[in-house]
Amino acid sequence: MFFGAMPVVLRDELLAAFAQIVKNFRERRWEPAELNGGKLCEVVHAILRGYIDGKYPTRAKKPRNMLDACKKLEQDGAAAPRSIQIQIPRMLVALYEIRNNRNVGHVGADVDPNHMDAVCVLQMSKWIVAELVRVLHDVDIDTATEIVDTLVERETPLIWEVNGRKRVLHTSLKMRPKTLLLLYASNGAVSDRDLVSWLEHSTASVYRRDVLRPAHKERLIEYDETTGTVHLSPLGVAYVEDELLPKVA
Repeated sequence: MFFGAMPVVLRDELLAAFAQIVKNFRERRWEPAELNGGKLCEVVHAILRGYIDGKYPTRAKKPRNMLDACKKLEQDGAAAPRSIQIQIPRMLVALYEIRNNRNVGHVGADVDPNHMDAVCVLQMSKWIVAELVRVLHDVDIDTATEIVDTLVERETPLIWEVNGRKRVLHTSLKMRPKTLLLLYASNGAVSDRDLVSWLEHSTASVYRRDVLRPAHKERLIEYDETTGTVHLSPLGVAYVEDELLPKVA
C-alpha cells in the first residue's frame, strides 16, 4: 500500500487509530479524540522501532515509558532519515503528553481547552501519518498529504450507501448541500453523472448549470467539465464540517 514493508497488522493498527481520531473529531467528541492519540503514539513508536532495527514487530506494544522510548529512538536511529530519528519521535512525546496530562488542568478552568487540544491532536496525527507515508512510500510531502486525506473515509449518518449508490437521507436539503455531503462522504473525485444519479436530479444540464458551476466559482468544489470529475475543496470540507453538519446531523 503506502507503507513499504510494514506488516499488514501494524498498518491496520495505524490506520484504525488514525481513523478513530478523525471520526471522534468530526463527531465533536473532543476528549475521546485526545485519548485515541495515545494509541496512535504506541503504534507509530512500534513502526519507528521496527524501521530503525530493520525488523518490524508483529504488532504494536505500549512502551513502559514513552519519553524514554522516544529518546532511545534518537540514540539508535543515526542512520535513519531525520524525521524517523528526531522529528516524529519528538512529535510523539508532545502528542502523548496531551493524551496523558492535559485533562488534569481541565477541571475548573475558565475556558475548556478540550476542543483546542483535540485540534492539536488531529493535526499532529495527520502530520505524523503523512510523514510516514512520505518516507516509507518515497513520495513528496504534497503527495503524502493528499494520500492521507484519502486514507480515511468521511462518515456521516446523513449518507446511506446501497447497491453502489449514495443517498442523502435529509430529504429537505437543497441540491447544493446534498451535493457537498455526497462529495464529503466520498474518497477522491466523483463524476457529475454519478452525482446526478445519486441525487435523482431530473435534468443533468440544469444541475451542472445551477449547482456545480456556481459551487466551482465559489471554490467549494473543483469541477472539471472536460472530464466530468468533481472534487470537494478544503473550503468545501470546512463548510460541511463547520456549517452544514452541526445544523442537520
